[in-house]
Amino acid sequence: MLVPEGTVLNSSDRTPAGRRPVTVLAMGGEIHRTLLAGGALERLGHIAAVDTSLLVTDYAAADPAVLADTEVLFTHWGSPQLSDEALRLMPRLRAVVHAAGSVKHHVTEAVWERDIAVSSAAAANALPVAEFTLAAILFANKRVLGAARRYRETRGAFDLLPHFAGQGNYLRTIGIVGASRIGRRVIELLRPFDLEVLLHDPYVGREDAAALGVERVGLDELVRRSHVVSIHAPQLPETRHMFDARLLALMADGSTLINTARGSLVDTRALTEELVSGRIHGVIDVTDPDHLPSDSPLYNLPNVLLTPHIAGSLGNELGRMAHWAIDEVERYAQGAPFAYGVGPDELNRSA
Repeated sequence: MLVPEGTVLNSSDRTPAGRRPVTVLAMGGEIHRTLLAGGALERLGHIAAVDTSLLVTDYAAADPAVLADTEVLFTHWGSPQLSDEALRLMPRLRAVVHAAGSVKHHVTEAVWERDIAVSSAAAANALPVAEFTLAAILFANKRVLGAARRYRETRGAFDLLPHFAGQGNYLRTIGIVGASRIGRRVIELLRPFDLEVLLHDPYVGREDAAALGVERVGLDELVRRSHVVSIHAPQLPETRHMFDARLLALMADGSTLINTARGSLVDTRALTEELVSGRIHGVIDVTDPDHLPSDSPLYNLPNVLLTPHIAGSLGNELGRMAHWAIDEVERYAQGAPFAYGVGPDELNRSA
């Protein structure tokens, strides 16, 4: 059954105006135990008619009676794709609430054709990515990795002045590629610091850039002028390998490339050659392929911080996405519009 035992559904319970919409959890594996920890699952149960012990990982294998009553899908990482066949099993489906970032992996054209409302917690997921990026920028300009390595090698006092000559965060130039949610949040977080911020985004005009407090420039100029370049552009066919050998060669000696967006935005071979040369530095959280081969030199280079896609929500940060998504279910139940609704047009400019 779809509701706590003892609850009786009738037709009025399936309408959103202040009722508890019949909701099903659809995501991969056991991730819901982490996502909906700390009272989130109980809160969802108060707002929606949901069987908290049920998890759908494959619509074709799910109980047809369960799917037939489903009005809201509460999705997360690993959610099965909402194909036309899957949607036929859910004739009452009216909303998909995604407690994570991009919906591209499971929301299909068939969803839009049926006028099903879609919401995403991408704005919540943007916060830890922006925080990670801020830390990476400040650490990169301070050459923290190099100092820590040198200290580990000497295990004693060493002359700091030569190591930090020309380094630091005073009047450095930061290049932001993409005024996405994350890019804009990074810009906001950078405001208290004595930094010059450049922005490249084809969808942002000069007036909008001025309102953000940044200088709008072309991509080549941004790369040439920046001490740190941070990528926040979407993964689209036209952005694949936007950072190719030519563009990477424009980066100033000693500058740093940060990628927390998508690995496909950077030509991995070209980046590896630049990083192996030692000419530039890298903070690389996403790669193409997702997991580099074990013999990749990026694992051991002293000028590279390579992390396994940790900038986004992890650990207790999943709770933020869960509660933002539950807020959306509550809005739907009250007949209010989503605060973080997603439309098909937006997907052309999002990750």
